[in-house]
Amino acid sequence: MTITTRRAGPLDARPMAELLNEIIEIGGTTAITDPVSREDLLSWMEADPRSIWHVAEDAGGQLMGFQWIEPHRDHGATVGQIATFARTGKTGLGIGSKLFEATKAAARAAGYAWINAEIRADNEGGLIYYQSRGFEDYGVIRGYVMSNGQVVDKVLKRYDL
Repeated sequence: MTITTRRAGPLDARPMAELLNEIIEIGGTTAITDPVSREDLLSWMEADPRSIWHVAEDAGGQLMGFQWIEPHRDHGATVGQIATFARTGKTGLGIGSKLFEATKAAARAAGYAWINAEIRADNEGGLIYYQSRGFEDYGVIRGYVMSNGQVVDKVLKRYDL
């Protein structure tokens, strides 16, 4: 399968919301627990001028995944907080690899020093994904309370640019 990446734009907000809602509905991998709308995604994309969004598409133009970084709320403007989402049932096809290559290059060009990932401790696939990209463990958030009241631990990983 041929996967291409490009910068995301406003017209990608609806298919990104649909993909994310499929993941949210299944549960178990994201800390986002409430469905999102096109408008939600647009507001996230526009929330910080230093955010960087990429989409991955197959040869037919179907959205296969997306990834973004934005300045980390606690670590400051030179640390990018990352989020990655791949179409359900389509992992292992290189979607995440292609997205991270694009994000990594864009993050370096934008002056980020390192990328922070916060992965639910029960998200085995996410932990493996970030480890395979070269992220290293540096901490844990214990007892993170999600918006639906569920409590999970989060593994903190970093990638030095």
